[in-house]
Amino acid sequence: MVLRVTMVGVFLSCAVPVWAQSKQDAPQEAPLSAIDWLSESVKQPDVLAAAPVLGTQATRTPDANEAPVANSAITPDVSVQALSGAAPRVLGLLPPSSTGLPADLWDGSDAATLIALLRAEQIDTLPAVQDLLITLAITQANPPREAATSNGFFLARVDKLLDFGALEPAQAMLEAATPDTPELFRRWFDVSLLTGTEDAACRALSTKPDVAPTASARIFCLARSGDWSAAALTLNTGLALEDIDADSGALLARFLDPDLYEGERALRQPARATPLTFRMFEAIGSPLTTAGLPRAFAHADLRANVGWKAQLEAAERLSRAGAISDNALLGLYTARVPAASGGVWERAKAVNALNTALAGNDPEITSRAVSDLWTEARPVGVAVPLARVFARQLIDADLGRAPAVAFTLLLLSDQYEQAALNEDFAATDPFLAAVARGDPSGASPVRASYPLIQDAFAADPDAALVAMASQGRTGEAILRALATLQQGIDGDQIAFKEGFATLRALGLEDVARRVALQYLLLP
Repeated sequence: MVLRVTMVGVFLSCAVPVWAQSKQDAPQEAPLSAIDWLSESVKQPDVLAAAPVLGTQATRTPDANEAPVANSAITPDVSVQALSGAAPRVLGLLPPSSTGLPADLWDGSDAATLIALLRAEQIDTLPAVQDLLITLAITQANPPREAATSNGFFLARVDKLLDFGALEPAQAMLEAATPDTPELFRRWFDVSLLTGTEDAACRALSTKPDVAPTASARIFCLARSGDWSAAALTLNTGLALEDIDADSGALLARFLDPDLYEGERALRQPARATPLTFRMFEAIGSPLTTAGLPRAFAHADLRANVGWKAQLEAAERLSRAGAISDNALLGLYTARVPAASGGVWERAKAVNALNTALAGNDPEITSRAVSDLWTEARPVGVAVPLARVFARQLIDADLGRAPAVAFTLLLLSDQYEQAALNEDFAATDPFLAAVARGDPSGASPVRASYPLIQDAFAADPDAALVAMASQGRTGEAILRALATLQQGIDGDQIAFKEGFATLRALGLEDVARRVALQYLLLP
């Protein structure tokens, strides 16, 4: 069985080197996953006891001749049969024909096991691994074994997208599922807050009887709809009934009437920011910086009313996790002419310089521009998306007598195999060219890191996981192989070889080659 996974950039492109940049993002992101920072925006409505219907067992008058006691204490035979209901839906954004993954990816596995495996997968890892995880989260496939009414595994897929900061596919997944339960709606509401589409979510609150808004969410939505008096009444009632705590009440009061508190001391920033509190702090003129918040909040800095530098920094942060498209990153880099120097400005200059050089077709200028881009992009983890952006032009460009850096950049793009078939490129590093072609067995491992990759291509896969895939548990086998591979990325060479070989045995040859190249080329 061969599963050549096609990474389709319908909603987002494949990931970039977050694993190499974890020191930048880890301090602010490590403590919180999606389930930790979601707003308490909705709650399960109270279930009211209904009066019994006349004539039913609860109201039936016993017959006068009926015996007052049972004839026997023996338990009668009772047959048990599951009530018929709606079958679990196949939810996802991309069909198997687009992803290359089978339709029975999950259906042979236990849902609880899959949830635990998916939640345990690291976000800050090699871009090829990130890309595969995102593809697994959004692909259409038969659901695993679980109750027809359970959304546990679907929620785990959405939460993994939220951990990546991939809000657009997460929102599309939730809307395709029809968010009419508290857990689904809670995620949809928060994603809508972060993407600026909260008005639709607020309107939906009044039409979904199975979803009850909390007082804070109701006040926010009433204010968004222009019903300020009802919002104020709800706030005062909530405070009187102690449904709203003091800190939330102070924030809501300023949100409803910021002019009333002009000149007073600014509110203390919350220890745990949620999308709802984030939007309200922004509305009262005390916006929270996104640098210390989970990655998903960085989408707020992509809006047109935010400064260009903040936009670029947010785009780079999201791009390191594959949460925005390559073209979105390129568009921001080239939106203006950098007027300063250092940091993100240097990367913007390098991108613009390569754009100009490729248009001018001067070999020396192009070669120098490629080197500058590599120097600026590699340390901050945006080399992969920029490699994909310029790959097709670089393949055909005249690079003079210095194609080595261009070859390195191309090996990080989706044109890696084509570049390896170019003799001029391949001559700059025959081993890397052999890896890109899928067989480094005959190449000379001239660098210290090369023997591990050579051994990994020749290693034996985990036979149990290969057998698992043949039993309709391919997705579970992939997640377990990725967990083993991650141990190798973190330093366990034996685990690296086993996880790498298992990915190849599961048909993920393209993913395996990308892993090998990125492991060798990224810092």
